[in-house]
Amino acid sequence: MLKQTSGRMAAIIRLSTILVLAAALAAFAGCGDDKEDTSDEKGGTSGIPASIAAEKDDAVAALVPAAIADKGELTVALDATYPPNEFFDDDGKTIVGMDADLAKLIGDVMGLDAKLENVTFDAILPGLAAGKYDIAMSSFTDTKEREKTVDMVTYFSAGTKFYTTTAEPVEVSGLADLCGKTVAVQKGTTQADDAEAQSKKCEADGQQPVDAKVFTGQDQVNLALTSGRADLAFADAPTVVYAVQQSDGKLKETGEQYNEAPYGVAVNKDSGLTEAVLAAVKALQSGGQYTAVLERWSQSDGAIDEPKINDGIE
Repeated sequence: MLKQTSGRMAAIIRLSTILVLAAALAAFAGCGDDKEDTSDEKGGTSGIPASIAAEKDDAVAALVPAAIADKGELTVALDATYPPNEFFDDDGKTIVGMDADLAKLIGDVMGLDAKLENVTFDAILPGLAAGKYDIAMSSFTDTKEREKTVDMVTYFSAGTKFYTTTAEPVEVSGLADLCGKTVAVQKGTTQADDAEAQSKKCEADGQQPVDAKVFTGQDQVNLALTSGRADLAFADAPTVVYAVQQSDGKLKETGEQYNEAPYGVAVNKDSGLTEAVLAAVKALQSGGQYTAVLERWSQSDGAIDEPKINDGIE
């Protein structure tokens, strides 16, 4: 009996050891999984994949003004209603997207921690000019008018597209077809300017003006369209393509893309940071992170070869 009991005890000890080891391995594997990038079906993630990491570039960091370098932080303004370039992840707090990734990487090569702040689009450039933020990356088309207020470092190229509903589609070929129609646009955008300019042309030609509904966020533009408050809407091509893809067949593109122009990282003219931003974008291009980010968000078509300072359109 004693020998038989000892055998049972040994078996129990061996089994316990196996279970402990299995639990330890599972815990280790779980920790490893936490470090992997987990993208949802919309493309959002809570961070940049490790494969797109960037290290501090001493040459770039040397161009950063002391006042910014000393605080160790780069404050970046974005309007997180403009997917896939800048938008909130599923947690409702983390800003993700192409611009968000590039902004964080610009901070990395400068040796700074990029702090992303959600700001209403039309308030970004005035806030930047007032010194509230260091830079702004929010799909800003680089225009000569904006260059009067801030510097722009080009990093991408995009045109404008129109879109409408599939239930009650309103077809257009271009801006000239907007006379008498109700359109939804975001406040402060080049599209809002285009709608206003086209409305004046319509009236000058004896036609009905454009009824432009202007909203503070692109999400509100999309809602106005799907709820029937607008015949169609228009925005930067990446955002229109994304909105159509995510609409479950409720939206579709119409007309031709027009006015392809560069996006610019907006920089306060008095900050002394413009050359550092230009050098940072070039460093990300040569390091491959720029290409990787655009590929991640399916925006490779908008890649540019040479970033420039204040190379905008009229």
